[in-house]
Amino acid sequence: MNQYFPQHDGLLPFWLLLTSAASVGNTIQAFSTLKYTRRVYSGSYTPSTPAGSKPLPATSPVSPLQARTFGVWSLLSSVIRLYAAYYIDNPLIYQLTLCTYVIAWGHFMSEWLYFGTAAMGAGLASPLVVANGSLIWMLMQWGFYVQ
Repeated sequence: MNQYFPQHDGLLPFWLLLTSAASVGNTIQAFSTLKYTRRVYSGSYTPSTPAGSKPLPATSPVSPLQARTFGVWSLLSSVIRLYAAYYIDNPLIYQLTLCTYVIAWGHFMSEWLYFGTAAMGAGLASPLVVANGSLIWMLMQWGFYVQ
């Protein structure tokens, strides 16, 4: 069974495998329900409503088409991250994987701070933590994996 896991030293390849699998899960949910995508794209909280207690607005910007598009984007990111988990010493794959996290970070930050379609909460915090953490980790480990 061990032969199916990344064979490189360190934990980063396993993290990339984990985030790849999570992206596949996100793709499945994006095609099957709007519930979780609407948790991210739920608009701003009002100051008088405690975070986490506000129901999803009826005017959520998430449509079935947008959710499926998001699912396809997640699947593409998943494939790139999967390749990086197994070929982490390839500089082009490493750079492409970094780009997936930069794009994810930029997307979620712009939806939150510029467009206002995302509200800070568990739905938005999770992808931001993964994108930020992965970016920092990959930038710090470039010299270890890419010779």
